Amino acid sequence: MSGGSTDMTLAFELSALKRLAKPGTAFADARQWTEYVGVVSDEPTYVVTNFTRKRRIRQDFFSGPKSKRESLENVKNQFETNRHVFVGSGEEDAALADDTGWEYLAIEDAAEAAGWELGDPEEAASSAGEPERDDWP
Repeated sequence: MSGGSTDMTLAFELSALKRLAKPGTAFADARQWTEYVGVVSDEPTYVVTNFTRKRRIRQDFFSGPKSKRESLENVKNQFETNRHVFVGSGEEDAALADDTGWEYLAIEDAAEAAGWELGDPEEAASSAGEPERDDWP
């Protein structure tokens, strides 16, 4: 995904990020060609925090207790970049991006363009339903 403007805010939907074999590496790569990068999800905050903490992912923003829609709207208002790109994993994410004024990019297309390896979708789906608790700071 090189060659474009770095004046961009990139938001990964959590389930899309989980589809990557090495989400931490992908996040670090994205920092090379974006201004801001973060994760949005309808999952509870601790699920996103645990996932990113365990992979040493430093976010510029995350959805917190807000819905994906509210998060995308707030991030777009807060981070005034030329482009706002939402990396998601399905028709609902594509429709949400369109409704909130974000460009949509399917995780498969993002992975191909950036050279990121996709992981096992079955494994990502099964781990998405398991609550992860890690009460340590």
